[in-house]
Amino acid sequence: MITKTYKIEGMTCGGCVASVKKQLDESASITKAVIQLDYPQAKLSFDNEVDIETLQSIIHKAGNYTIEQDRSGTQNMKLPLPEKNIHTYKPLILIVGFIAVVSALSQYPSPSFSVMIWMRHFMAGFFIVFAFFKLLNIQGFANSYSMYDIVAAKWKTWGYIYPFVELILGLLYLTNIAPLVTNLSTFLILGISSIGVIKSNLDKRKIKCACLGDVFNLPMSTVTIVEDLSMVGMSLIMLLQNRIL
Repeated sequence: MITKTYKIEGMTCGGCVASVKKQLDESASITKAVIQLDYPQAKLSFDNEVDIETLQSIIHKAGNYTIEQDRSGTQNMKLPLPEKNIHTYKPLILIVGFIAVVSALSQYPSPSFSVMIWMRHFMAGFFIVFAFFKLLNIQGFANSYSMYDIVAAKWKTWGYIYPFVELILGLLYLTNIAPLVTNLSTFLILGISSIGVIKSNLDKRKIKCACLGDVFNLPMSTVTIVEDLSMVGMSLIMLLQNRIL
């Protein structure tokens, strides 16, 4: 028996999974089909190998889905998500803590401490560092991000663009260029991103958080909500402080 893993683009919910699985199960060419939203999205077994064109024609009956073989090796295989506790989120806590401390020290030896400058430096460091982790494996990030982000679920290319958007925002905060555009963009982009995060938590979906890309195996939780909404809140404060709103 031959078993291979595949990526299926276009699936966004359990109904999509059920529709695709139904068509694959009804095909005499496929012995077994395991379909899920998380990676690997499709694990198919055959007595005789089936070409990709045939598979595409089968799942096309379920809707506007596309299938391709997953050739990325084991990096996209789903790892068991760890328990949600402080030890699990230690990497995230340390990274955010370092950024917060360095942002505060950046004002030394100024005689006065500005909270607004600290927030701007913190957001610069946050976006640049988090973009770095995402860019280490941009495909892995895009795959994980599309599992819960409402934009990336519909338009997967957004998952490939997003790390560069974060990097640009970080550089804009660092240089303090175009603060209106920078803060407004942060408010809108992370505000929309938070919708998918909140929905996934309310649905109690056991999926991987993509905030640190594909480097760390962190489960989605309220920690991710706090992270996103904190950045949204800071961008709003900076907008209000500058009397832009």
